[in-house]
Amino acid sequence: MTGAPRRKKYLGAVDLGGSKILSVIAEGDGRRVGEDRRSTSAEEGPELVLERVVDSLETALANAGLQQGDLAAVGICSPGPCDIEAGVICSAPNLPGWRDVPICRYVEERLDVVTRLENDANAAAVGEHVYGAGRGCRHLIYFTVSTGIGGGFIIDERLYRGATGVAGELGHMTIDPRGPVCGCGNQGCLEALASGTAIAARGEELVAQGGSALLAELAQEQGKLTAATVAQAAGQGDMACRGIIRRAGYYLGIGFASYVNIFNPQIIIIGGGLVKVGDLLLAPARAEMEARAMPEALEAVQMKLAELGDYAGAMGMVALLREGMAA
Repeated sequence: MTGAPRRKKYLGAVDLGGSKILSVIAEGDGRRVGEDRRSTSAEEGPELVLERVVDSLETALANAGLQQGDLAAVGICSPGPCDIEAGVICSAPNLPGWRDVPICRYVEERLDVVTRLENDANAAAVGEHVYGAGRGCRHLIYFTVSTGIGGGFIIDERLYRGATGVAGELGHMTIDPRGPVCGCGNQGCLEALASGTAIAARGEELVAQGGSALLAELAQEQGKLTAATVAQAAGQGDMACRGIIRRAGYYLGIGFASYVNIFNPQIIIIGGGLVKVGDLLLAPARAEMEARAMPEALEAVQMKLAELGDYAGAMGMVALLREGMAA
């Protein structure tokens, strides 16, 4: 007489951001079978956000018709510096009050399942490498161009974390030493010149100088001026706003060329909210990269748009969990 067959063990993944929590339940091959999205409500503080993470995972399980015992492991990706070995979020710029939060221990105690932590941009790089635009590629760089600029490196098909685990701060290469002050405290970082925050800052300067009546009108209607506001004005033909976005693309291309020369990747994958702007941003970025990168490195590299969208981080955690279980 044989016993009852063992149930499948599934992988849980959480992308924890400043505004949203996305939880995914997936099979080992990456097929998603359940998910949950909800607001982070970061202003409520770490304890309540941790509770929401667990609730989100449990809801994703329920949506897949599964139970807690069906989970083999959980992976969490988070913005900011993380102590991967300890499972601790050291700090997170978009999560107020988060300092040395032991998120893995909390989830393990609540769900009785091994839990792993990773930086969100690193996880997104892995997700695109395994399931997205970088499938089959040995060497790639993933850029996320949004409110800030970050990313990750895949070298010889492995995630590169660096000596202390903080490699991938792609937005903090100095492009212009006399440029605007970056949020990190340095001056002239790529993030300070080409991110959504940078585009919004240039837009505010333009309005203050009386350089765009359209942008001023849109900002007043929307209650604030963001990169999306600048992009909207550019889309309506405002030449000054188009110039702001092209200038951001120019700086982005300088960054791309520098990373191409250093790492000689096969693919640069570009994700994040700003890619929706399209060729107005990406065409000058490509042109500047091609003008500045060494020919021998340039001939090997392609620029591709990310394919996974909001799922990149969560699916990267699925891939990392699968890899860890196979090791």
